Amino acid sequence: MSKRKWQIDADHSDVQFKIKHMVISNITGAFNNFQGGATTDRSHLEDAEVHMSVDVNSIDTNQELRDAHLRSADFFDTAQFPHIDFKSLYFRKIKGDKYSLTGNLTMKGITKPVELLAEYGGTVIDPNGKTKIGFEVTGTISRWEFGLSYNAVMEAGGFMLGEEVALFANIQLVEQ
Repeated sequence: MSKRKWQIDADHSDVQFKIKHMVISNITGAFNNFQGGATTDRSHLEDAEVHMSVDVNSIDTNQELRDAHLRSADFFDTAQFPHIDFKSLYFRKIKGDKYSLTGNLTMKGITKPVELLAEYGGTVIDPNGKTKIGFEVTGTISRWEFGLSYNAVMEAGGFMLGEEVALFANIQLVEQ
């Protein structure tokens, strides 16, 4: 069977996250630089191979002091671990336009399997004649499992930051 190769169109994609802060609200952020792609069967998306690499130095929470702290050894330690990488193990249709995307996530030198939900948004031909497909990818990971265990105890009790990080990616892929 012939294969189709796809590349992330970074100009029309985004990678975001959300984490509980002080138990009462959420802090959101994004990674502004990333690359990746997929290889699919010509006739369907199931069993696609998906890969992505995120430049951790591109973290952006709209607060430069916080971003610098996140890049430090307390959190991501970007001097040693400048990328977060994902490589799929399987991509299976659940129902309708929803797919289970399971793969190995490597962050701060630690690789763990994660399961994400990918919702297919459709296929179009853009004004330049290129075929594009879109997905919204969501999931939750434990930052502690990846060595991101820094925290502070609040005076009233409880931790400054939550354990779980919600992930959101809106991805457009362009056929190569």
